Amino acid sequence: MSGAHELPGEFPFTRGIHPDMYRARLWTMRQYAGFGTAEQSNRRYRYLLAQGMTGLSVAFDLPTQMGMDSDHALAAGEVGRVGVAICSLADMERLLDGIRLDQVTTSMTINSTAAILLALYVLVAKRQGVDLRKLSGTVQNDILKEYIARGTYIYPPRPAMRIVTDVFAWACTEIPEWNPISISGYHIREAGSTATQEVAFTLANAIAYIEAAQRAGLDVDFFAPRLSFFFNAHSDFLEEIAKYRAARRLYAHLMKERFGAKNPKSMMLRFHAQTAGSSLTAQQPGVNVVRVALEALAAVLGGAQSLHTNGADEALGLPTEESARLALRAQQVIAYESGVTREPDPLGGSYYIEKLTDDIERGAREYIQRIDSLGGTLAAIEKGYIQGEIQNAAYSYQQSVERGETVVVGVNRFQETEHHSPPVFRLDPESERQQVERLRELRASRNIAGVEQSLCDLERAARGSENLMPRILAACEALATLGEISDCLKGVFGEYRDA
Repeated sequence: MSGAHELPGEFPFTRGIHPDMYRARLWTMRQYAGFGTAEQSNRRYRYLLAQGMTGLSVAFDLPTQMGMDSDHALAAGEVGRVGVAICSLADMERLLDGIRLDQVTTSMTINSTAAILLALYVLVAKRQGVDLRKLSGTVQNDILKEYIARGTYIYPPRPAMRIVTDVFAWACTEIPEWNPISISGYHIREAGSTATQEVAFTLANAIAYIEAAQRAGLDVDFFAPRLSFFFNAHSDFLEEIAKYRAARRLYAHLMKERFGAKNPKSMMLRFHAQTAGSSLTAQQPGVNVVRVALEALAAVLGGAQSLHTNGADEALGLPTEESARLALRAQQVIAYESGVTREPDPLGGSYYIEKLTDDIERGAREYIQRIDSLGGTLAAIEKGYIQGEIQNAAYSYQQSVERGETVVVGVNRFQETEHHSPPVFRLDPESERQQVERLRELRASRNIAGVEQSLCDLERAARGSENLMPRILAACEALATLGEISDCLKGVFGEYRDA
C-alpha cells in the first residue's frame, strides 16, 4: 500500500496529482469572506485581491443558505451575520462589481440553494460578456454533509440529490471549467470526526453522488473530472499530511475499480483545504496565528490545490481586515519563504508518514465497507449511523481534553489570568435594514407577470423530470428572488425535518 516508490502525478496519486506540483504552479490562495450587504463584501474582496489573494471565496448568510429572503420573519437578526445576504440578481451584481469573472476563480460555499446562487453568478458573467466555457470556480453543492454534520438543508435527501445531479449535468456541458460540487469533509471534521472518519465519510458521500449521477444517465468520465473536494486542515500536523495522501490514493482506486473510470482526470482527487475553525481558541487568540500557520503548512505538504487560512480572531467574531490580511500572509510566507514548494512531495518516503497514510486508508476502507453493508450513504444517514460515529468521536475527544490528556494551549494548560482581547469586527447595524429595503424596492419595480410565469415553469419542471437549471436561470433573470425560487421547489419536494 505504501506510496514511497510512486511518482507524483501518476496513479494512484498518493504523492500528488501533478508531476511538478507547486514548482509549476502554486495553490490558489483564497480567503473565505462575506458579511453584511453585497457592497460591504465587495469592498473586502477587492481589498484582499489587492493584497495578493488569487481566488474569491464567498460566505453566505444563514437565510441565504436556508432559502429565505432577507425580509422573511425567521431571517430577522441573521441577515449578513455569518456571510453576505444575496436575494436576487441585483445583489449578485453588486457583490461582484468591478471584478472580472474571467480573471478570477470563485468558490461559493452554498448547498441547499447552490443551484440558485450558481445561476445568479452565471448571469452576472453573461452580463460582463464572459465566455461561459472559460468560467472557472466551484460551487459547494454538497447536500449530504448537511444531513450528517451541518444542518442547512431544505428539501428531503432524495429530491435534493436530483438538484445536485441536475447541476452536474448542466454545468459539465455549459460551464465545463467549473467544479459543480465540492464534496466536503471540512464540516464533518468540525462536527468532531477523526481524520480517518473525515476521509471515509467524505468518500462515501462521493460514492453516493457518483451513483446518483450514473442513475441519471451520466457517464462517469463525463462528470468525474470536474468533481472536487474540501478538507479540513487540522492540528495534528503529520496525521493531516498523511490524511490527504490517503484520500487521494483511496479515491483513485475507487474510481478505477468500483466505477470503471478510464480518464486519469476522473481518478484525481483535487481538493481545497481550510484551516480548522474548531481548533481556534477565544483564550489567548494571538496563539491562533501559530495554529493556522502549522495547519496551512500541513495542507501544502499534503498537496492542496487551494487553501484558506482562518483569521486569529475568528473564535471571537468575523475576521477584521487586519486579521484576514495576516492570515493571507501566512500562505504567502509558506509559498515564497519556506522552501517547501521546491519538491512535489517533500515527506514522501518518511517511514512514519507512509505508515500513517496506510493506516488512514485502511480505516477509511473499513468504514466504506460498513456503509455499503447498510445500503449506502443515504441509508446510513437515514439510520443515523454516520452521525452517531461522529458524535461518539466528538464526545471522546472532549473527554480527553477535560481530563487533560489532550492539551489545548491556553485552555487546559498554560492559561493566563488576564485576558487581552483584540478588537472585534462589528457589523453595521444598518446593514439589515438597508438589505430589506432594497429587496422590497426590487419587488415593487419588477415585471411581476414575468416572475410568476418563470416560477410556474419551474414548478412544472420540478414535477416532471427535465433538468431544473435552465428554469432556475430563467427565474433568476426574471428577478424572482432566492426565497421565491426555493419556496416554489419546496412546494413540490416538501421540507426535510430531522427526526
